[in-house]
Amino acid sequence: MNIQQYMQGLGEQARLASRAMARASSGDKNRALAAIASALRSHRSAILQANQQDLDNGKSNGLDAALLDRLELTPARFDAMVEGLEQVMSLADPVGVITDLAYRPSGIQVGKMRVPLGVIGIIYESRPNVTIDAAALCLKSGNAAILRGGSEAIHANQAIAECIRVGLRDAGLPDTAVQVVETTDRAAVGELISHPEYVDVIVPRGGKGLIERISREARVPVIKHLDGNCHTYIDDQADIAKAIKVAYNAKTQRYGTCNTTETLLVAQAIAERVLPELAGQYRQAGVELRGCEQARALVEGISEATENDWQEEYLAPVLAVKVVRDLDEAIEHINRYSSGHTEAIITENYTRARRFLTEVDSSSVMVNASTRFADGFEYGLGAEIGISTDKIHARGPVGLEGLTSQKWVVLGDGHIRQ
Repeated sequence: MNIQQYMQGLGEQARLASRAMARASSGDKNRALAAIASALRSHRSAILQANQQDLDNGKSNGLDAALLDRLELTPARFDAMVEGLEQVMSLADPVGVITDLAYRPSGIQVGKMRVPLGVIGIIYESRPNVTIDAAALCLKSGNAAILRGGSEAIHANQAIAECIRVGLRDAGLPDTAVQVVETTDRAAVGELISHPEYVDVIVPRGGKGLIERISREARVPVIKHLDGNCHTYIDDQADIAKAIKVAYNAKTQRYGTCNTTETLLVAQAIAERVLPELAGQYRQAGVELRGCEQARALVEGISEATENDWQEEYLAPVLAVKVVRDLDEAIEHINRYSSGHTEAIITENYTRARRFLTEVDSSSVMVNASTRFADGFEYGLGAEIGISTDKIHARGPVGLEGLTSQKWVVLGDGHIRQ
């Protein structure tokens, strides 16, 4: 297979399909999503069988347990995948919505219309359910998509891709509106990110190495986040019971996610009352604590934190702990070390909460809530294509609106400029 010709062919077909998707009605798009859901249910056994083949190959190739877990499409995960698709159907279609329409002194009306981005390239690893999440969000937002999943999930992804094609054809939309790359050759990624004439934006989902490579080499704009070094700060005016509950959940509810708290900051005035009890709960859950000198003085058995610990996304039962002087030092620490993903303050002081919201420079900032809520589903987006820590175009969980742009519209009735 000539990879360059193959990928350019996908790009040309996607560009043509994007024009059909841009003019598709909400009804057209919802019919396609419903037909895809029906096809998935009809082909359930074949998809699970294909996934089992991927799992067997993964075990033979020495994939670790965490990767195999992400790769596995259990019956429950399959059902959740289809339900997620149907949830996207129920979301409001952002395309064509006109906002801020106002008359100008000349008599024209000026506003903004939400429009699709065009062709979205999505590069991801392991989880085959991402194929459906990505397809559903791109279709509902009026875009065409080129999806390049990991080689470890090739059989399940191709089985799912066939269901997508069937659903699009049944709804009268081009089956090239979603194309799943059929080759595992890594050169396909290089081609996908190098053709702005075919692809309007790239969304990488995967490990830090993948995202760094895409960000470095892409000639197409990229929506991404490199890592999730998230913080929870317990203020000295926090409700202690509330602080312990939230900080515990933010770390232990799930370890391997980008919105899990990796550093706990505690105000010096309250540390002696909070840290010993909270550390005991963490230890009971099997969390290793690495702390500053003050934290180690308050709680026996905390190992010494290094400079690297303040920057680390552990994705594991490990937590860095630092006692800070006050809110100022907490904000300074977060803005220095954070990856710009999600930060939380636990406090009963309204003024300090407002300062934290204003001064912390991250894509999600929370008051008295676990960082684990930084998620498209929890934010009411139905699903997300990923979380962006960039500041331009999309920031935070990227749902339907994040996969669209706006253009100015002007309404007149024979108006001419004097």
